Amino acid sequence: MSDTIFDKIVNGEMKADFVYEDEHVVAFRDINPQAPVHVLVVPRRRMESIADAADTEDLPDLGAFMRGIARTARTLGLDEKGYRVVLNTGADALQTVAYVHAHILGGRKMGWPPG
Repeated sequence: MSDTIFDKIVNGEMKADFVYEDEHVVAFRDINPQAPVHVLVVPRRRMESIADAADTEDLPDLGAFMRGIARTARTLGLDEKGYRVVLNTGADALQTVAYVHAHILGGRKMGWPPG
């Protein structure tokens, strides 16, 4: 696996506007926001896509990833009004970085359907 932009951010080789981090995840503002609040949450342990989560050994890491998403949203003050979490998986879903990551979108009322 070659390094992605997220590898470089997690490893401190590239700067990002961090809003939350712990031992399992880093969260930073998206450089091309699609909502008033648009943050990416990236696990420190790399998986290429959420499709890789089929193995049971990933459960502790996935749980920590989900907890990191919730803690990031709380830190941003989004937990009262709500927010959307998006996980793009594969080319048809427009996953552009081969590193699992969640988009937290908030700060406005969301529409449906999202796609």
